Order: sequence, then structure tokens, then C-alpha cells
Amino acid sequence: MAFRFIHASDLHIGRKFANIPQPPDGNIRGRLMEARHAVIGKLAEAARSRGAAHVLLAGDTFDTATPSAPVIRQALGAMAEAEGVTWWLLPGNHDNMRDAEPLWDTIRKDAPSNVIAVTETAPRELGDSAVLLPCPVAYRALGSDPTEALPGMTSAEGLLRIGLAHGGVTDFTEAGDTIAPDRDRSARLDYLALGDWHGRLTVSDRVHYSGTPEQDRFKHGQRGVCLCVSLDGPGALPAIEEVPTGSFLWQEVALPLTARQDAAAALADALPATGRRDILLRVAASGWANLPQQVALGNAADDAAPDFAHFELRTDELGALFEAADLDAIDRAGALRMAADGLMSDANAETLSQADRDVAADALARLYAYVREEAE
Repeated sequence: MAFRFIHASDLHIGRKFANIPQPPDGNIRGRLMEARHAVIGKLAEAARSRGAAHVLLAGDTFDTATPSAPVIRQALGAMAEAEGVTWWLLPGNHDNMRDAEPLWDTIRKDAPSNVIAVTETAPRELGDSAVLLPCPVAYRALGSDPTEALPGMTSAEGLLRIGLAHGGVTDFTEAGDTIAPDRDRSARLDYLALGDWHGRLTVSDRVHYSGTPEQDRFKHGQRGVCLCVSLDGPGALPAIEEVPTGSFLWQEVALPLTARQDAAAALADALPATGRRDILLRVAASGWANLPQQVALGNAADDAAPDFAHFELRTDELGALFEAADLDAIDRAGALRMAADGLMSDANAETLSQADRDVAADALARLYAYVREEAE
């Protein structure tokens, strides 16, 4: 029978999501934090349903080196409930061995029998058919290949060699920590389970990033997964199944606009039709819009936002078009028209910085919106 296991990484349990605004009557941060804890149960179910006895967590199980006692205890408790499943926890850069020494001492002391902290660079048996070759992260920024010890790790003839490491095959963080892209060959590995990159990524047939099982950023554009890996024997290529685990979708939508386009209708067409409560959406508008379009777009965004777990409208790349008729709609004379003319002049002034021009354009759009709102 094939040897089968679950590969996951970067759970970041305990992340507070301080970068996500908290609505006065909402609890999106709490929902996101709870989803990261709940993924433990989803990984356990993925293992049980596919006959996998082991879950390999390739680093950053916890978001910080000093998670609170409830965060640690509740995570270990959830893992303990997964009967027949053994969890292998590798220190990553967020929960590295030096900064998180008390954390790993606590896990070794309090963890249930089916949770194993792999804090030593030494082979560990996975039953009688495979050996785990872990590469725990000692420091947050190593400046070297965290898998460089793998070629020197020995194992008995006939056993599957499975590497477990945390770091980038390219320098994701510019910290200088890069894994040799041919590490599977130099270390004679049947599979190398990697963490650190939060998106799903295939490096080669035997080298994979599972990505985080519960996404936490807009960068990757899909819900989180874990990998179910099956190995028929030493030398055989692994069979990889992506198992859905994520509750939330972090999605970025491009909204290119042209002059005279119905901006509100364009936004409505770009929005996902279903599942909005579990979607964090960032809409990036670009192109050009006149004052009525800008106001219509902002109003449409305000109207749609409550449907979503989180909603952002970004207009940094949206250029403003100013027309005399739009200024006439503010006022044909008097103080308001003088203010509008001054703002339009500043918005078009090449002698001003782009930041100052943007401020003037935004102020003019706001003035137009206020006046039109009063008129209606």
C-alpha cells in the first residue's frame, strides 16, 4: 500500500489581523482568528478521510514566538482529538527555536502523545516504511539554506525519505534564506514538504509548497488547501491531491474604467455574485473617471460593502477627468465655484507633486459629491 500523509504549513494560529479594519458592529478579526484555529479540525478530517496517519506542518504553526497560553492549549487540544493522527510540528521563522524557546518547551512538556515537536535536525521514523528528515529553523533570519543538512542525514535502505523544511526556493523575504532548487536530488528525497510561501506552489515533482490552509492575504487569490501526498515506494513519484480547507477567500478584482463608462454598473458586474460573507475583497480601480463617475463609484462601493467580510475600493490608479459641466453642477459662480476652480487648477498643476495633485482631485470629488447630495 502507498504511504500517505498530509502536508500543510503556515497555520499562523493566533494571528490578530490588526491590518483589517474592524467595523463598529462587526467581528471580522475574530472570525479570521477562529478560522485559523478551526483549520486544525479540517486537516484532521483530510487525514482521516484519506487514510493518512501523519500531518506534517512545515513551520509557522503559531503566528508569534510568544502565543498566549489559551492559543497554545486550545491548538494542542484540537490536535489531541484527532484519533489515529500524529502531528509533526516544525519550527518556522515566526516560531523559530531561539525566539520561541519557551513555546517549544511548553509543547514538549504539555503536548498530547500524538503531537511531536521536531526541534532537532535528526531523522525520525514515520512508522516502518518512511523516515522524516526535519530542518527546524533556529533563527528568524538564517542567511543560509535551511536544508543544507539534508544530504548528510542517513536512513535505512528501503525507507522513504521525506524532508520537512521552512524557507524559500527563491528569496521571498530578501533575508538571504534560499533553498537549493535541486535539494530533492542532492539529498535523495522522495518528497520535500516546504513551508513559508503562503500560496500553493509546485517547485518540481518532488518539492512542493502546500501554502497556508487558511489564507491571510490578497496575494494568492484562492482559498487555502492542504496536500495529501501518496508515495508507492522509494523512487516513485509522489501523487499529490489538493484538499480544500479554507473558509475565507481573499480576492483582488481589477476594475478598469474608461471615460463615459457607467462606473457603478462596471463595479456591479465585477463583484462575485455569491458567498460574499466569506470573501475579503479589494477592488483596484484604474483608468479614467469624471466627477459623476467617481461619485457613482463611491456610492456603489458603499452600498456593496456590507455584503462582504471586508471590502476595499482602491482608486490610486484611477485618473480624474474634469469637465466644465461638472463644475457648473457645483455652482456657476460664487464661493463654491471659486473653490472648485482652485481645486481643479491644483489637480492639473504640473508644478505640484503628484501627491498634492491627488489631494486636490480628491477634494474636488468630495465637494462635488456633497453639493449633489444636498441638491437631491
